[in-house]
Amino acid sequence: MAQWVFVIVAVWSMHIDVVMADVSPDVQRRVEVCIDSQMEHWIGFYRTAHANPELSNDEVESATRVADAFFAAGLEITREVGGHGVVGVIRNGEGPVVLIRGDMDALPITEETGLPFASNKKVTRTDGTRTGVMHACGHDVHQTVLIATARSLSMLRDHWRGTVIFVAQPAEEIGQGARRMIEDGLFTKFPKPQDCIALHCAADLPAGKIGYTSGWALANVDSVDITIHGRGGHGAYPHKAIDPIVAGSQVVLALQTIVSRRIDPRESAVVTVGSFHAGTKHNVIPDSATLQLTVRSYGDDSRRKLLDSIRQIATDTCKAAGCETPPDVKVIETDFTPATFNDPALSQAAAEALRASVGADNVVELPPVMGGEDFGRFAPAVGGRGFMFWLGVVGADRYATSQKPGAAPLPPLHSSKLQVDPEPTIRTGVKAMTCLALSLLDAS
Repeated sequence: MAQWVFVIVAVWSMHIDVVMADVSPDVQRRVEVCIDSQMEHWIGFYRTAHANPELSNDEVESATRVADAFFAAGLEITREVGGHGVVGVIRNGEGPVVLIRGDMDALPITEETGLPFASNKKVTRTDGTRTGVMHACGHDVHQTVLIATARSLSMLRDHWRGTVIFVAQPAEEIGQGARRMIEDGLFTKFPKPQDCIALHCAADLPAGKIGYTSGWALANVDSVDITIHGRGGHGAYPHKAIDPIVAGSQVVLALQTIVSRRIDPRESAVVTVGSFHAGTKHNVIPDSATLQLTVRSYGDDSRRKLLDSIRQIATDTCKAAGCETPPDVKVIETDFTPATFNDPALSQAAAEALRASVGADNVVELPPVMGGEDFGRFAPAVGGRGFMFWLGVVGADRYATSQKPGAAPLPPLHSSKLQVDPEPTIRTGVKAMTCLALSLLDAS
């Protein structure tokens, strides 16, 4: 991780000055013409994607739809990159190389929106349970904007030079897709980009608005499993057992001191125990207890301190509780998602390009969040610059209602009730992404 942060700092220092092309009013009008001519088709694509979500690593139909859309737009297509990933390429002469990413996977959530194109899909998970599947994180929008931007840039080939790599990524929700695509040769089989850009739906912004963050934008995400080993026995005779539930409870409470007492107050960090499993019956003290944690940070030092503190606190607390065997503390490296860092110089230049495309009043600077996104892997892997912005999705009426005193809050991302207002969301996303890409290419 220390090496990864060094790369980030080096990239920042090498790109103090960002020169971006001005997208002329004439070209912007041509972008709008492209959007107007294709909007009905794109809304149909979005509704189909929304009604037919697929879980991480199962994105077969989603990948086919995206690949077909890339083919129709005249892109070079490569399928099955890092799983069900699809890469589309437009080579349009000498010039900059830009990567645009959109992710495809959905979540194990039963939809409760009541929309006419709502997902009714059910699947059986590996543990045997049945669940609904829903695009509750906006990846249906991400797919739509990706294929629509590909179509727009293809239609506008006469106005730019360079190469654009369109990446339809699988398995973002489990933090594995970007890594697998990179390991499968994303940056050896295809041109290496100088700039990697993406967007993400924002459930608290009205459709038509865009948000951006300079610097750290999203957090490192670590998953940690702790198994506490006690000694089982009868609930009536606790003195003859070593109770892992009591030890686990003490561990949960002790973990709360890490952020408040071990991390610099000027830094952001989260340690959340999301799962505590132990026991089978009222009067039986179990042999073990398991905790599952999500741990969030930005910098390398904070991440290392959080993980080291979790190990030390779990070990020492269990020893104090009389556990004869130290706990197993496992950081699940395959689930790790690195923080997303928006190159500061690129962020400021991109914000100007976004203001020019959708209007200055519609672009707002936002604070960083502790959510995670594996888009943060792409730019460091090639020593390039990265930038992800937020796309508002909430319909105007629903947003206005939510702002009234006493009103119910808007459903957040990962909610079964998340709703997107498709037309203004897609229109804004495509115009913003297309114009941002043009500003990074040799536009004319």
